[in-house]
Amino acid sequence: MDWNQRYIYGDTPWDKGYAAPPLLEFLENSERKLWGEGEVLVPGCGTGHDVRALAEYGLKVCGLDLAEEAIQRAQSDSKVAQVRFEKGDFLDPFWRMDRKFASIWEHTCFCAIDPDQRKPYAEACADLIIPGGCLIGVFFLNPFDPGDEKIGPPHPSSIEEIDKILSQAFHREESWVPKKSYPGREGREWLAIYRRK
Repeated sequence: MDWNQRYIYGDTPWDKGYAAPPLLEFLENSERKLWGEGEVLVPGCGTGHDVRALAEYGLKVCGLDLAEEAIQRAQSDSKVAQVRFEKGDFLDPFWRMDRKFASIWEHTCFCAIDPDQRKPYAEACADLIIPGGCLIGVFFLNPFDPGDEKIGPPHPSSIEEIDKILSQAFHREESWVPKKSYPGREGREWLAIYRRK
């Protein structure tokens, strides 16, 4: 899929124009120390709504995306301190070389990649998160995004699959179904905290 072309043509039904409600709900009820002391990575950040929400919470954040157009829009919209955006491939070992993050915020990256890439996704998370750091994310288990039903991704997943894929380097500390969601996603998302072993 050509993500950049979809941004250029405005074919981005996943971009709701504001940060993910489960993230905002989580930030209202979580402790700052959970995110660690270093930079937080947001892979597949799109135009940066979640990145800016995390920065407004007081975190230093790096937004990463494959689409140049998305990164340009994210940079032009950002007036928040402690934010940077970068074009790059989260799954590319060369991009990951010598990079470390205190934690990762996952939102729609896991469900957007081809399911064959989920093991490399887990390896990328393990490479990038420091020991003791967290992978915190809202996973789209039962995809139905109004406007994007037939052309997918997102690809479905299960809690069992996510646990299995991440189990080599992470253990799950906590998980729940968020109370707040984008319209059409109610009850279809699952928020989890995985700790790097």
